Amino acid sequence: MAVSQFRLPGLRRLSQYPRLSIQMMVAGIVITLLFVLIAVFAPLLQSWGWIQDPMEALANPIHEPPSLAHWFGTSRQGYDVFSRTLFGTQAALQVVVAATVLSLVVGVPLGMVSGYLGGRLDRALLFLMDTIYTLPGLLLSVTLAFVVGRGIWNAAIALSIAYIPQYYRVVRNHTVSVKTELFIEAARSMGASTWHVLFRYLFFNVIQSVPVLFTLNAADAVLVLGGLGFLGLGLPEETPEWGRDLQQALDALPTGIWWTALFPGLALTLLVVGLSLIGEGLNELINPLSRQE
Repeated sequence: MAVSQFRLPGLRRLSQYPRLSIQMMVAGIVITLLFVLIAVFAPLLQSWGWIQDPMEALANPIHEPPSLAHWFGTSRQGYDVFSRTLFGTQAALQVVVAATVLSLVVGVPLGMVSGYLGGRLDRALLFLMDTIYTLPGLLLSVTLAFVVGRGIWNAAIALSIAYIPQYYRVVRNHTVSVKTELFIEAARSMGASTWHVLFRYLFFNVIQSVPVLFTLNAADAVLVLGGLGFLGLGLPEETPEWGRDLQQALDALPTGIWWTALFPGLALTLLVVGLSLIGEGLNELINPLSRQE
């Protein structure tokens, strides 16, 4: 009896796929791993005295351009931009990982239960998720941020609620199509319980698109978190955050202080690109229909 149809291709089969797709995914993994290493080692570099405290303003100099003393320059508020950019990576990854994991953990089981059981529960959940899904992600996150307040976990909760319907819809639709397969009917006829069927037979057959959705949602979450920080609704003011640093740099741009906006903006863009490349590469590998003949 076939239980799982979800398999990543082995190394020998990678040559069967478009080289560009493989290169995209590898490039995305390298970029993302670079940011992970930065987030992990930034506190260690600070403890060794190699970088400044990102939350400690320098008495002098203020708004100095990039130099050997301050690689990314300093801001008008007296912060070292290099240090703020590195520690902003840590905050971004913490929020993004927490948000995407929360939305996956909630959305996938809900989609499976809803699609498998059907009936009133399915209609009620479908109406609720469709209602949430119709709202723009940034607008919904801004509204929720007002309610839950600032903080890493609060920002993660605000972002995750916007992504739960995406996991729900994808998994529910796959569940509805798979639950009529012969091996599911055979499991039922042998007396398998609902939960046994869901997590023994259905689960691995309905999550093909979840890894792709996870990485693309993570990329989107970086942008939304940056938007929240730009609006002053992300993390606490003293926390290094790319969106808030960009907002503070906005007033300095007309005076020629370009470096305070350039480097946080580049970091945010590169992380989004890296996660998006992983998602697109995974989609090519997992979903054969997406590949051009």
